[in-house]
Amino acid sequence: MIRILSVDDHPLLREGVAALIGNQTDMGLVAEASNGRDALEKYRTHRPDITLMDLQMPEMSGIDAISAIRGEFPEARIIVLTTHAGDVLVSRALKAGARAYLLKGSLRKELLETIRAVHAGQKRVSPEAAAEIAEHATDDTLTPRELDVLRLVAGGNANKEVAAQLFLTEETVKAHVRNILAKLGANDRTHAVAIGFKRGIIDP
Repeated sequence: MIRILSVDDHPLLREGVAALIGNQTDMGLVAEASNGRDALEKYRTHRPDITLMDLQMPEMSGIDAISAIRGEFPEARIIVLTTHAGDVLVSRALKAGARAYLLKGSLRKELLETIRAVHAGQKRVSPEAAAEIAEHATDDTLTPRELDVLRLVAGGNANKEVAAQLFLTEETVKAHVRNILAKLGANDRTHAVAIGFKRGIIDP
């Protein structure tokens, strides 16, 4: 019996997962959690064979929860279930220790097979997520300072406000913004922020 922990802040999604698993003879749901902190506690208590992990949750994100669980239990087998296929987000999840990355839209088709595959020691990445990684494989990554600037721009700050918060000159901020636009292939600041969210470079 494959013992499963389901982690998602949406009760409806957890119900859907529970219904899918409930029909299987070789797996069972041992616990559910609604955020990353709760997930770590439930993992310690139940030691499941497979953990299904959402990424965007209150209190502790899925990626932080994956890191925390794998820090204590290196053998943990975690499958990411998310609506986001951004290449940076996928890479961060896999680096944190996820064994598979699935989009919620393909749960019915792929979830059960993926659970069995990961339990057998395999790794899986959904075709959409793999395509995103391939598309951006040769892109220049943003520097830590450029990430700071992009986050502040996403928060609605003008260049002058970004400069004040980061203790930079306005000219330096403008140069960073130009670099960000070039690296992301963006037309303007708003487009750069949209790309940042879509690819998982910055959190919404």
